Amino acid sequence: MQEKPYVTVVIPVYNEEPNLPPLINRLYPVMQQMGRPFEIVFTDDGSRDDSLSILSQMVERYPEIGVIEFNGNFGQHMAILAAFEKSRGEIVITLDADLQNPPEEIPRLVAEIEKGHDVSAPSAKSARIPSSAGSPHASSTSPPTK
Repeated sequence: MQEKPYVTVVIPVYNEEPNLPPLINRLYPVMQQMGRPFEIVFTDDGSRDDSLSILSQMVERYPEIGVIEFNGNFGQHMAILAAFEKSRGEIVITLDADLQNPPEEIPRLVAEIEKGHDVSAPSAKSARIPSSAGSPHASSTSPPTK
């Protein structure tokens, strides 16, 4: 059993097939270099492309990755809330799958949170959402159960 993650990265996914390989190729090394336990929780929001297949392959390759699969498209907000519900990290960071916000900024965000700052930006969250806020339409196909 792996340690409880210190940082959770939450990523909503909807038809992001071309973006997922570059995302993980940038994000995973950043998280490893931080030297702290981490998890990455993707929520597939009913993608109609091969996003879910790619995410399933990532789960097989990277033990820190979990995937929540929606049975339809419920929107980014619900996808993020569902991932928040499953997240176990002390710090939770949201990230868009299209690399709109660079994963390389995560160590800086974590450092600011550790200094006691509340980080208020679209790509960072330091607050947890209560488990009652999750989506009733989500099924966890590969939960991060470390």
